[in-house]
Amino acid sequence: MGTIYATETTEFCLEGRFIDFVIKDGYKLKGLKLETSEGEFYVKLAKHLRAAFDLRLPKGTWLQVVGIKKYDNKKGEFTLKAERVMAARADLGRSSVSTALQEPPASNEPKPKPVKAKQTILVCQKSDCWKRGGKGVCQAFEAALSDRGLEDQVTIKGTGCMKNCKAGPNLVMPDKTRYSRIQASQVPALMDKHFVNNNEDKQSDTLEEVAINISNFNEVSAKFSPF
Repeated sequence: MGTIYATETTEFCLEGRFIDFVIKDGYKLKGLKLETSEGEFYVKLAKHLRAAFDLRLPKGTWLQVVGIKKYDNKKGEFTLKAERVMAARADLGRSSVSTALQEPPASNEPKPKPVKAKQTILVCQKSDCWKRGGKGVCQAFEAALSDRGLEDQVTIKGTGCMKNCKAGPNLVMPDKTRYSRIQASQVPALMDKHFVNNNEDKQSDTLEEVAINISNFNEVSAKFSPF
């Protein structure tokens, strides 16, 4: 019958001078080294403590560490894991210690909104659409994006045939609305309709004659839609 090895778990409390942090992979805080009257110890930090520590904690600072001690009978070794780290009596009142050990205060500032994914305008680049002014339309979109500061939010992507060649140039806006027979001169109004809300009503009459209902676009959406 084999030998059974057990791991004993007890609580510990150490007080000593802070020597240094233990960093893994060059940036991950794992623990700290503490010099006590019984010698030097490595103490692993619980996850919530890693986020709370200020790495500017001065070396030599007196700390009190409380946590769990695990002893492996097979290896004859023990590990220390800190659950709480406090300023020891010798350093109570030092602002550098309290700053380093406090959890970050809750901020009342609103959290920044997540960055929206870049929107895409699809423009047919087949020869029929290109001959009918597709190149000029692309150039007009590039200029309109630059004028409105939307280069980082909207991109222009060329596609294959949209199966409506005689009505070119053909394009699809980010909301999947398809337009045909678009001319370069109409691009600014099209941009304002889709990207400037307060101009939507003003520009809708200009674009109404060339808009094709999205229901007519089902046959090509699966092939060219980026959504």
